[in-house]
Amino acid sequence: MTLPSPPSPSSLHPWQVIGAGICALVLTVGLARFAYTPLLPLMRADAGLSAAQGGWLATFNYLGYLLGTLLVARVGDPQRRFRFYRAGLLLAVAATTLMGCTTRPWLWSVLRFIAGMSSTAGLLLASGLVLNWLLAQRRRPRLGLHFAGLGLGIAVSGLATALLAGHAGSSGQWVWLGLLGVVFLVPAWRWMPAPAAPSAAHLASAPPPPSRRWRVLLVAAYFCAGFGFAIGATFIVAILEQTAVFSGHGSAVWALVGLAAVPSTFMWDRLAARVGMIRALWVAFALQALSFVLPLLDDGLAAGVGSALLFGITFAGIVSLTLTVVGRHYPQNPAAAMATLTLSYGVAQIIAPAVAGMLARDSGSYRASLLLATILMAIGIVLLAGMREAARHPQQQM
Repeated sequence: MTLPSPPSPSSLHPWQVIGAGICALVLTVGLARFAYTPLLPLMRADAGLSAAQGGWLATFNYLGYLLGTLLVARVGDPQRRFRFYRAGLLLAVAATTLMGCTTRPWLWSVLRFIAGMSSTAGLLLASGLVLNWLLAQRRRPRLGLHFAGLGLGIAVSGLATALLAGHAGSSGQWVWLGLLGVVFLVPAWRWMPAPAAPSAAHLASAPPPPSRRWRVLLVAAYFCAGFGFAIGATFIVAILEQTAVFSGHGSAVWALVGLAAVPSTFMWDRLAARVGMIRALWVAFALQALSFVLPLLDDGLAAGVGSALLFGITFAGIVSLTLTVVGRHYPQNPAAAMATLTLSYGVAQIIAPAVAGMLARDSGSYRASLLLATILMAIGIVLLAGMREAARHPQQQM
């Protein structure tokens, strides 16, 4: 298969560029990174992974994501960022496919690390490239539609593993998911334009860089969101699989999370336009905290479905709102600005799965992990509330 050179930015339609970004997210985040969540129970059954080992594999994935984020933050040349984006797409396909070609935990750790690195291609580099194109073409710099790819990717991985259940073991499913990734690789490669300089009008109208206090509070709040997200994204299937209602239906739960996330970014864009970014983030944090509380209160159908829906609705919104506003403040290099903020999110994602896995091992359940995630989201709400005064100041508006 010969992949073409990037097209001229002016020759593309918005649906193609947005479509490329969505496909990049489906491939690098939905398949390479998060197919691990619905496959974790099956991998534990097939390979005898313990809860702690499952947590450490997730931690290696997040370590790769952190290293990729560090690399993106240090790359200033737009053409190098574009090459890194394309390399990430190829790594995502390779890492996903090769997960099914071994049963050695140390090789799985390496592949999860590589998959984590590749996810920056969709989450940071593709986001920056799409925003760059919107600014260069003098279009509204909103990324809600692009970030719908987060939910779509989760839905694709969940539905694919559900369809493959009973027909292939965990190794076979990884290989099939790698082949499915090629379907998304082609448009993500073909339709993503090389970066161009934003128009002078958009550079002049960009909001000023926020204050140091505002940035510190947001970074700390995003750390809390990363902690809660990592626990939910890694263990929500395993948590609900332990209940009688959802036993054997983990992939369907993961698909439900993704389907809830697909339209959520539009909702959060509209809410932010009405009440402001900080207040919209406050609501998203509160609802995500509730998603962790529900399984603690009840192990029935309503609580499980409600938890999955609330987690799906909120996690994509938090990422979309945060990265969009940071990218708008720094239009000349949005990917690097997003990466700098995302470091706190990535550090939390390294810590959370390992801590949650050890808590599950010691207690025999994930209840302590859910409680810890709830506490961290509550702290995030307090941090966001502390930003309200700064947000009212004209030079600190989001």
